[in-house]
Amino acid sequence: MAYLRALLGERQNLDAYAHATQGCPAAGWPAEYVTAKGELARRCVEALGVEWGTTTAEDLAESEGRVDAEAAPDAIRQAAEDYEPAIREVTGSDAPYELTIEKTVVDAYWAYWLDGAGSRVRLRLNMPNATFTKVQARQFALHEVLGHGLQGASISAHCATEDVPWVRLSSVHGPQQVLLEGLAQAFPLFITPEDKALTTRVRLDHYLQLVRSELHLMINAGSPVEKCTDHARIRVPWWTNRQIAGMLTDRSADPLLRTYMWAYAAGIDWFTNLVDTDQAVIRQVLQASFHAPLTPVELHRLWPQGPAIGGPGTTAPT
Repeated sequence: MAYLRALLGERQNLDAYAHATQGCPAAGWPAEYVTAKGELARRCVEALGVEWGTTTAEDLAESEGRVDAEAAPDAIRQAAEDYEPAIREVTGSDAPYELTIEKTVVDAYWAYWLDGAGSRVRLRLNMPNATFTKVQARQFALHEVLGHGLQGASISAHCATEDVPWVRLSSVHGPQQVLLEGLAQAFPLFITPEDKALTTRVRLDHYLQLVRSELHLMINAGSPVEKCTDHARIRVPWWTNRQIAGMLTDRSADPLLRTYMWAYAAGIDWFTNLVDTDQAVIRQVLQASFHAPLTPVELHRLWPQGPAIGGPGTTAPT
């Protein structure tokens, strides 16, 4: 209902809108916390021999080994097959799934998108936005194919055996997105902690999502575009004008992305912190996550000692 109201022109403040759609506040994270995660990401990147600066993204991709676009589907499929036993062991899933990979050209922000129904899973690669490296093939096998695809098939298999209290249709403006995007982004930390190149991607993504959350708060609080842009360039020196413009537009002017984009930061922050807790808690959360589309409230019940989902609050620049 909140999303439909937004489509009709109603504009709730961001915190209320996130609560109504994503099921968590848009409180944000303190600047010093974001800085600390940036320092961690920087150390990980530099440990791979890549300097932090205006060319970091390009240099990191080069260091990972480029994969030709035509070979990317096979590389992703093979990585998914390699990681599948480990995912099934930690989540307890025995659900079958059937994967189809398609190439497409869409004028949209996304490079990779997964959808499906039941055990049928479709991964689309948006060729104008997609870049491929050996590390990213492994990352997206865990994120899209197993993180979203096998998870969705597992939840669907549960629905097939018993009645459930939730609507059997997921939506990007629904409160399961913190779980879906959070776990998918953080999966390498649980499954391949020894893969330094892959875990570096997660640590970097965690930082970048926190910076995006700062921009999300700033533009919705009325900060001038120039101030948002300056802040983005200080935090992430390799972001281009086009990238920054897209982030600000998505997070302010688009009724769907204004809510959905918040789930990425809220989710990855919670799950990257979960990695450092007790193994029994981790297993309980991951198995529950492949059993039902948990909301932020339900995640908190599984790990009450965890960080505040959506952030503890911030004094972001306005």
